[in-house]
Amino acid sequence: MSTPRPLLCLVTDRRASRAPLPEAVAAAVAAGVDWVQVREKDLPGAELLALCEAVAAAARRARPAVRVLVNRRCDVALAAALDGVHLGFDGVPAAAARRLFGAGTLVGASMHAAGELDAASLSALSYAQLAPIFPPLSKTAIGPALGLAPLREASAAPLPVLAQGGIEAGNAAACIRAGAAGVCVTGAILSAADPERAAAALRRTLDEAARETGGSCR
Repeated sequence: MSTPRPLLCLVTDRRASRAPLPEAVAAAVAAGVDWVQVREKDLPGAELLALCEAVAAAARRARPAVRVLVNRRCDVALAAALDGVHLGFDGVPAAAARRLFGAGTLVGASMHAAGELDAASLSALSYAQLAPIFPPLSKTAIGPALGLAPLREASAAPLPVLAQGGIEAGNAAACIRAGAAGVCVTGAILSAADPERAAAALRRTLDEAARETGGSCR
């Protein structure tokens, strides 16, 4: 039986990127990024839609199997024909998003503590992100880092949990060993001089950790 491949999700921040965002995303996807979440909260709808379309086109040229999501904006996800949406705390409830998008679309949400999501949300979601595991690399921390123990607890739930916050090649394996289904990164890839090389290093680290765990991660 093959070992599950941990997910590598790139969460965008165009200001952190040394190259134009679609270009950097394409390089990272070619090196092994599985999901791209466009997270550009300051952009108005039309500009966000245009950016999502450009990012999705670049990512899919690099690897057609990549999945592209947008943060918070269900309307933009639908208009840009994206693969899913990552919900905000003050946005559409998970159950409503699931009814809107149907069974085949990714619907995710953030957690800042294990057990934070209720049963109704868990049943409607495709995955959750737990953050910050470590001090963030790409933005100012708004609270203390959680560490690996809450990640281990959250990963016992019947839902894939992705670790986010301060993830880079040196600590990504620890997240997989703690039970995470994968990791979400921003600065470790976009702020790197060579996004493709940075993504490839993360990809190797995650795959090695999955082999070490014998497939016990999701």
